[in-house]
Amino acid sequence: MKKFVNEFKTFIKRGNVMDMAVGIIIGAAFKAIVDSLVNDIINPLLGLAGGMNFDQYVWNVNGAVVAYGKFITAIINFLIMAFIIFLLVRTINKMLSAGKKEEPKPVTTKKCPYCLSDIALEATRCPHCTSVLEEKKEEV
Repeated sequence: MKKFVNEFKTFIKRGNVMDMAVGIIIGAAFKAIVDSLVNDIINPLLGLAGGMNFDQYVWNVNGAVVAYGKFITAIINFLIMAFIIFLLVRTINKMLSAGKKEEPKPVTTKKCPYCLSDIALEATRCPHCTSVLEEKKEEV
């Protein structure tokens, strides 16, 4: 049991666990902001066209109430959060790749002069058309 507790302490002390905890807390706070945006701004504006807020749309089935308007609101919340996270990740990826220059990959193939297929640089015969490739002699 002591070994188990020590392993758990080691796990908790790792930096990525703390980062995850901070991310969850910030995510919950961000969700509250998005919920407020949808419930207090977007739904009333969309409700102008429909005459009421999405949260008020319900369907009564044999005494059971199906609040499909709240489901629509949850979908809108999800789409807004997914779009904002997409924009954040896209921006971060652009910032990280801005300083990096991609080095050109070394040439490993050449074209067969007869069939124009890609073949290895060291090839002396084309694997596609079986033509014997003439080696160019380097002039000194």
